[in-house]
Amino acid sequence: MSSKARNELSEWQAVAAQAPIWQQRHLRDVWGARSASTRTAELTRTHDGLLFDFSKQRLDASVLNDLLALAEACELPRAIERLLSGDRVNQSEDRAALHTALRLPATSQLVVEGEDVVPAIHASLARMSDIVSRIHAQQWRGVTGEAISDVVSIGVGGSDLGPYLATQSLAEFAPPEARGLHVHFVSSIDGTQLADLLDHLRPETTLFVVASKSFSTIDTLSNAETAIAWMRTRISDRARILRHHFIGVSAKPEKMTAYGIPESNQIRFWDWVGGRFSLWSGIGLPIALKLGMAGFKQLLAGAHAMDTHFAQAPLADNLPVLMGLLQVWNSTFLGINGQAILPYDARLKLFPSYLTQLEMESNGKSVDRLGKPIDYATCPILWGEVGSNAQHAFYQLLHQGTQPVACDFIAPIRRYSRDDDTGSSLQHQQQLALANCLAQSRVLMLGDATRQGHHYYRGNQPSSTLLFDELTPYRLGQLIALYEHKVYVASALWNINPFDQWGVELGKKIATATHSVMTGAASADDYDGSTQQLLRVIADGRAGWERASSRADKEQLS
Repeated sequence: MSSKARNELSEWQAVAAQAPIWQQRHLRDVWGARSASTRTAELTRTHDGLLFDFSKQRLDASVLNDLLALAEACELPRAIERLLSGDRVNQSEDRAALHTALRLPATSQLVVEGEDVVPAIHASLARMSDIVSRIHAQQWRGVTGEAISDVVSIGVGGSDLGPYLATQSLAEFAPPEARGLHVHFVSSIDGTQLADLLDHLRPETTLFVVASKSFSTIDTLSNAETAIAWMRTRISDRARILRHHFIGVSAKPEKMTAYGIPESNQIRFWDWVGGRFSLWSGIGLPIALKLGMAGFKQLLAGAHAMDTHFAQAPLADNLPVLMGLLQVWNSTFLGINGQAILPYDARLKLFPSYLTQLEMESNGKSVDRLGKPIDYATCPILWGEVGSNAQHAFYQLLHQGTQPVACDFIAPIRRYSRDDDTGSSLQHQQQLALANCLAQSRVLMLGDATRQGHHYYRGNQPSSTLLFDELTPYRLGQLIALYEHKVYVASALWNINPFDQWGVELGKKIATATHSVMTGAASADDYDGSTQQLLRVIADGRAGWERASSRADKEQLS
């Protein structure tokens, strides 16, 4: 590939030349100038139950062709091949990013640096399956011999958000044997979630899943220690507690063993699985407990189907590629630095939160793969909410604010098959949700130029609409993998590494050092004045707060 910086490529310059035109052009005029059927045909793709309509985006076929040419110039096909084959695409940490291997069927083979990784992956799945079967059959017993009724998943970030999303979104697919089992999630380091939860659980029937890739995450281990202390109010022997009431999921089996979790209670995954890409591994144990292994494997199958599409479809018809190109076009070339994720289905309430980590932790970078500063915008700021709720909140900004924002509307077409009066009402509500989804994207695009003043809607907010038949484990697997690959596509065009997170690591390091100051193990002499003051206030409690406020008042008066 050319040694030129991305923005020095002629293909980049060709895309950049189109941007000023589309920064000024209103979508209202675009639709007035072209046949609707022609534009929708050019800017809509379908694949395996998904329909992706991006005709409300601020571009046309000419811009799309230039973006596809840029993708070729950035050697995107080769980048996709390298990702899926296990090359060390995570350069700063010198390892592969092979989460896609976790979705491979048992009959597949993938040799990475001389080793076929598929057998080990399916051995881990077999360990998961055995644990799930024992818990569902009430054969996993606590210290007192009672069956497990509640499972608490302790994790944070990627070890929490993915399983939480899947179990909440797909709860209706729980098999009969799982319906008496309650799965809970704890992530906050302040202990609030855990304290509230423990008030309603019994130690004798509670099982904790400690999920941490490194098995050193302070948030997770702090919550685990609190859980152990709670267990010891009834059961004094720590070793027995860990043997009967704790499962560890990590890429560091030696650390789980050192912690005291027996090997038989451990599920392993690998360093080449990034935390935010790990729900497909043993981190997904809560999903399997909620949906059964059959449901979990349907989730894997949907993701694998999207992997195959990503690997084989031409760039112009490749859904993750198109989504990634649109993000680059909006953020880098049009200067649209906001992205709203708007699912019109309350079961997907956690999907925007999941994507904020997936996208911003991956592509929130300002240096290229060689560590050199870049001078173009990369990842936009993502946020979102269930569309029907968001309409009564931040849609005001989308319609009449000053910020351009790109939106993803996401909705299933079908839901509710009951034949009674309740079913009829629910179907009516589903139709209302879809009507709102379509109406909002239309108004955001066209605005209303006939109104003035407080009633003026400028429109020209770009959006894409992703429709699918119905929300199932397979379909959710597709959706998550679709966005994973979109992130990778955008990173390839920006020439950044989406698989490290050094900013996150720095925050953890500084937090640990600050905690040492708070415990008296280190000095705050080298800290800034603001942090020193805050540390003093925290150490002194209420009195320190009052002294700091009084001192500030006196300084302001003088």
